[in-house]
Amino acid sequence: MASKPFTPGETRRIVQFLQKPAVFLNMTTDWPALHWTVKHLSTCLTERLRFRIGKRTEDVAPLFETECFYIEATIKEFLSWTANEDQSLVGPFSDYHCKEFWAYADYKYIAQLFQDKPAMFQDVVWSDFGFSGRDGRDSTLWIGTQGANTPCHLDSYGCNLVFQIQGRKRWHLFPPDDSHCLYPTRIPYEESSVFSQVSVVQPDLKKFPAFRRARVHTVTLQPGQVLFVPRHWWHYVESVDPVTVSVNSWIEMDMDDEARVGEALTKTIVCALKGAPSLDNNDRWLNPTEDGVSSHDENMRYLNLAVKACMEKRRDDNTEGTASLAELGKRDSSGLLKTPTSLSFVVPFGPHLIPVNLAHKPTYTCPKDTSCYRYNELSRCQSTSQDEDEPRSDNELHQRSGLHAHQEAGSPETSGGGAGLHISTNDMLQFLVHPDVITLVTRLIMCRQRELHS
Repeated sequence: MASKPFTPGETRRIVQFLQKPAVFLNMTTDWPALHWTVKHLSTCLTERLRFRIGKRTEDVAPLFETECFYIEATIKEFLSWTANEDQSLVGPFSDYHCKEFWAYADYKYIAQLFQDKPAMFQDVVWSDFGFSGRDGRDSTLWIGTQGANTPCHLDSYGCNLVFQIQGRKRWHLFPPDDSHCLYPTRIPYEESSVFSQVSVVQPDLKKFPAFRRARVHTVTLQPGQVLFVPRHWWHYVESVDPVTVSVNSWIEMDMDDEARVGEALTKTIVCALKGAPSLDNNDRWLNPTEDGVSSHDENMRYLNLAVKACMEKRRDDNTEGTASLAELGKRDSSGLLKTPTSLSFVVPFGPHLIPVNLAHKPTYTCPKDTSCYRYNELSRCQSTSQDEDEPRSDNELHQRSGLHAHQEAGSPETSGGGAGLHISTNDMLQFLVHPDVITLVTRLIMCRQRELHS
């Protein structure tokens, strides 16, 4: 077995205490999955996969999955499409020239892809990172062409390990404290994903002025490298080579129990408002990754189950003495408990572990506490700063929080008193399911549950 720079125990400890994205080198040199190139996979996987097709563009708006095309094709057909740039197109990709469109087979669960080839699960060796028993069964496969991308978003649950196999991918990452600069939205709705309204590579700064303060961290992930993405870090990912293959695994964390309550609450609100018959709900608000719209009774049942599971987890933690309710308020942004041991641990950055650093300083840095500024969006308090980027009117403040006034069709122009302004369901949801609001309501729910059970 090839020598590794870190033992599984050391790597697990590093992952537990990393507070920023980092790249592991020389940890996968003996992984059989290194041979999972598209050519190799085309011989292993003969079933058709769903590919997401997007047009190559430099639009200032994000290309959400609801706006893409979808086809069913084999990896062999995909490989042939990428190789025949100047030939007439045949097969499932015939309507999409690879010079004008990119393709992405994303979120493919390896447990389903290789259910008749279980031996291939062992090719992905997450146990080297200290997660005993975790392998391809707990991973997803991503195959794309140059330009294929995932819209900027954060994952509600856990942290993320990403293994690059073929080609390179460019990652743009933003810390959780910059959420107010990313204009979060739950439309399109996908469970456990909070999307950004900003096209982070071509931002519209007139529409989203606070993005100037976003602290982007960038890295180009090379084959054989593993990227660690901490909990709640925003990320936009784009393939930069003709063909890319990667495998990732989401690692569960203790804080996920409370996050599941928030997700259940979000789903209940979104489905209740967007699932109602209305001319306002004719948009493609449900992400294609979702199976369908759940009934309100189903959503409420799921919410109650999530609350019950969270309460039981906290009781178990208290019984075992691992984390009291008082300690839950002392966790850092990654969801880890702050202890004297964690505060003294020094992450061993060096040739085998490289931090993903800030790409450039923001155009403007707020001199105030960022958490206070974030709540300006909710409380509508005005900043006293005279910087030109600070909001000076209600309209600017609406833009900061993602709400944009629309002129109602056929109505007169806005006059005194705001006549003619139309608030859509999506506008209302920008506030009702804003991550900060959901976090606050989730805590109120859990506090109420503790009172009832004390």
